[in-house]
Amino acid sequence: MIRLVFALLLGLCAAPTGAQTPVRHEFTQVHMGVPVRLVLHTADSTRAREGAQAAYGVIAALDAALSDYRPDSELRRLEASTRRWSPVSDDLFVVLTRAVEIARATDGAFDPTTGALTRVWRAARATNTLPDSAAVRAARQTVGWHHVLIDSSPRLLRVGSRGTQLDLGGIAKGYILQQAFDVLRALELRAVLLEAGGDIVVGDAPPGERGWGIMIGDSTNVQFVTNVAVATSGSRAQHLDVGAERYSHVIDPRTGWGVRARTEVTVIAADGATADAVATALSVLGAAQTDDVVRRNPAVISVMWR
Repeated sequence: MIRLVFALLLGLCAAPTGAQTPVRHEFTQVHMGVPVRLVLHTADSTRAREGAQAAYGVIAALDAALSDYRPDSELRRLEASTRRWSPVSDDLFVVLTRAVEIARATDGAFDPTTGALTRVWRAARATNTLPDSAAVRAARQTVGWHHVLIDSSPRLLRVGSRGTQLDLGGIAKGYILQQAFDVLRALELRAVLLEAGGDIVVGDAPPGERGWGIMIGDSTNVQFVTNVAVATSGSRAQHLDVGAERYSHVIDPRTGWGVRARTEVTVIAADGATADAVATALSVLGAAQTDDVVRRNPAVISVMWR
C-alpha cells in the first residue's frame, strides 16, 4: 500500500487562520467502490468546500460513465452495441483510445477487453475457489484489444467482436482522478492531492514542503513529488489464495489467469491514466521488462519494485 507522509501535519493544523494563511482541508467520499480522499491547502474554507464538491461531482459522473459494474453505464452500452459504430462522450473516447495505445505499447499485457475474465475472477474471489479452467479458456477467447475500433474524425468507437466485454479497471481510476485534479486546478486550487485505492494525483507542494511525501511499501523509501500521478499495482492488496498459490486480482490477458508473482510495482507518470495502466501492465510483465515498457511510454517518469 502507498501511505502518504505529511511531515508538517500538526504544524499546519495549528497554524493561524488569517486570510493569507493556507490551511489544510481534507475530505473523503466513497466512489468507484473505494474511499476517495482529497487534501487541499487554501486560506478560504468556502473555496475548499466548493472545490471538493466540484471534484467529487466529476468523479461521480465519470464513474457512472466508465464503470463496468453499472449495467446502465456508457461503457456497458457501447459494449452492447457490438459491431456498430457509436458516438460516445469525449471522456469515454479519450480513455478508451488511451487504453488501446497502452495495450499496443505493452504488447497486450494491459488490455481493456478483459471484462469476461474479470467477471470469472470476481466470482472466484467471492467464493474463495479457483475458477474452472474451461470458464477461463472461454472468457479468454473474447479478449483482444484490437477488437476496439476507433474512428478519430467523428469520434466514433466500435467493439468489433461479438462477446467482447470491456473493463477499464486498470486505467479509469487514474483517468478519473486526473480529471478531478484538472477541475481543481481550473479553480486555482493548486496544492492538492487526490487518492483512491492505490492511485494518487498531486499538484503543487503543501506550504513549506518540498513535495507530497509518499512512502513505498513497508520501507523507509519516501519520495517527494509534485504535479505527477502515482499508481501501485500487485498482489499484496487484492488476491486469491488457493493452497500455496496466490493469484493477484491483476489478470494476465494473454493467459486468462491471475498473476502469481508476489511483487508490487509503483509507477510515477505525468498523468493518472498512464500511471494506472502502466502499473497494471508491469504487474503482468515483471521487473525484467521495465526498461522496454518505459521506453515505449514516455509519460512514465520512474518505476519502483518491491
